[in-house]
Amino acid sequence: HVQLVESGGGSVQAGGSLRLSCAASGYTVSRNCMGWFRQAPGKEREGVAGIYTSGITSYRDSVKGRFTISKDNTRNTLYLQMNSLKPEDTAMYYCAAGACGGRWYEPSRYNYWGQGTQVTVS
Repeated sequence: HVQLVESGGGSVQAGGSLRLSCAASGYTVSRNCMGWFRQAPGKEREGVAGIYTSGITSYRDSVKGRFTISKDNTRNTLYLQMNSLKPEDTAMYYCAAGACGGRWYEPSRYNYWGQGTQVTVS
């Protein structure tokens, strides 16, 4: 049974930082591709960052230089460090896991999803 559990969301002022975590069980982070997505009310879910088994990372343009995706294979956990947060970053953030084919920012690529953690920037 695969389970992804996000944590670390909250409310911060613009310019602040948060670190999201995604703890995986029943699933090996090191052997699969993973990503972070977000969805704001009334908007489609969008890819924020992706990480391959090799450790290579990809980001959507609006977060480059501010967000960093990483993983700790010993803890089987995915992270998203978010700095210089902006109000437009406000959304529910989800971690996702799946095969490495296709484009990292396409939700259909991922088989498993967490329940989400809310990030609010004011």
